[in-house]
Amino acid sequence: MTADQSTQSAVGGVVARPAPGHPGPPGQTSAPDGLLGEAMSSTRMEAVGEPCPAVSLVGVRAGYGDRVALDDVNLEIPLGALVAVVGPNGGGKSTLLKLIAGMLKPWEGSIEVLGAPAGREARRVAYVPQAELVDWSFPVSVWTVAMMGRYPRLGPLHQPGRADRDAVAVALERVGMTDRAKSPIGALSGGQRRRAFLARALAAEVDLYLLDEPVTGVDVPTQEAIMELLGGEAEKGKAVVATTHDLGAATRHFRSVVAINHRIVASGPSDILTRPDVLAETYGGHLLLLGEGLGILDDSHHHDDPAGRERHYHEDGGGR
Repeated sequence: MTADQSTQSAVGGVVARPAPGHPGPPGQTSAPDGLLGEAMSSTRMEAVGEPCPAVSLVGVRAGYGDRVALDDVNLEIPLGALVAVVGPNGGGKSTLLKLIAGMLKPWEGSIEVLGAPAGREARRVAYVPQAELVDWSFPVSVWTVAMMGRYPRLGPLHQPGRADRDAVAVALERVGMTDRAKSPIGALSGGQRRRAFLARALAAEVDLYLLDEPVTGVDVPTQEAIMELLGGEAEKGKAVVATTHDLGAATRHFRSVVAINHRIVASGPSDILTRPDVLAETYGGHLLLLGEGLGILDDSHHHDDPAGRERHYHEDGGGR
């Protein structure tokens, strides 16, 4: 039995569905007519009353140029979910977020976000890219970065009002960056930059957060602070979906996990990451057995190109 056969169920708030016309995994009740089926755990029950899932992907296939990044993706994520997306570099994690955000169109299949086609409810979605994709030399202050989260709500003249300034002030206070509001974004440390971009997302007052590697490369206190904020947003009924290479952080801080490697390998509660079969199928040759434990060996770069042709701007055909 493969990892996806044994763990793709409506566990921990996330549903990875079999493709239409294909039988589900052994022991999993199918989910007809958009219902979640009997495999649902108690952690998912709280979202049953919602009129629609936060995210729904059906039969999605997508990529860059002639290269497939994701294939046959069937996934539902409810409001109130706190989900980590894990997998090897080049496995499709960033691509999944871009599809949900409406930044990338699928070749096949359908994507609904907050009850509408992906991209239509952009005002209710906050997307935070990988730190390496941001031009930190751009002359802009922390306050202005946070105010960018309010732009979809501004009028035709794009002039912030009192409500916008209050929202930004509150967001900066929540991430502990009030005293750096006037600082140039390029003058900040890595952890402070992450906090500033999280403030932008919080200021937007959205229902769905999409974050690409939000805790990668930051110190433990910053990681804990960021995850406490994201967990608080999920407790309010917002959906939080974040990619991560840190499997320890995924098991400690996230309720649910989606493991992907160009397809959904497994989904369920975060403790599925302690299973050798799930890790082996997700990471393949990147997996190294160390005694009785498991260690993940993975390239720290975010690319999908062969060695010697590394690119880091994925929208130009090199995406994940």
